[in-house]
Amino acid sequence: MNKERIISNVAKLLQEIPTSMEIVKDDHKKEQRFQYLARHMVEKAIKRDALLTCDDDSGIAIFFKEDGTSEGFWYEMINDIKLALNVTGIKKGLKALKNQKFIRKQRPNKGAYLYCWFWGVLPDSRGLTDKKTPYKMKDQMFEIAKKEQLPIYAETRLRRVSVAYRRYGFELLKEWEHPSGDTMYFLKYDPTKH
Repeated sequence: MNKERIISNVAKLLQEIPTSMEIVKDDHKKEQRFQYLARHMVEKAIKRDALLTCDDDSGIAIFFKEDGTSEGFWYEMINDIKLALNVTGIKKGLKALKNQKFIRKQRPNKGAYLYCWFWGVLPDSRGLTDKKTPYKMKDQMFEIAKKEQLPIYAETRLRRVSVAYRRYGFELLKEWEHPSGDTMYFLKYDPTKH
């Protein structure tokens, strides 16, 4: 695993995602802010054994097993403050926390499940390439879901991504008009139905 390459790739991919584009403070440190956010995400994924990558790190997913436990109030609070200082700024940070509260409520509040927090594929590896990166990554996630016998939850604000999820067997649970004006799609994959 090449951690620095993964962080760099996640930082690039974050710049295509509406939510991260909204929350990252737009100033002369914008590139550094995306790098900080990517490092935060990748290190959290490694700590929780939730990082999935393809062979050349062109496809990356952060795939958490959730069971109702958290890392603790103070740990999460300190991380939220660090993100506000280094990524979002206070105003955008508070707005993001409000949206995240609603988004979290769309997932189960008890019982175990899998949560696809992030899934991105670099442009050269998307679509109908010989690598088949998106398909291989989907297969990895589905294999984990089947082994654990747990559903997968995901959300996206990109319509084309929601269509791809549904093509892979996810069902659309809800559409929500995001405060930004676009639509957020909430999806679920149930391995017992496939």
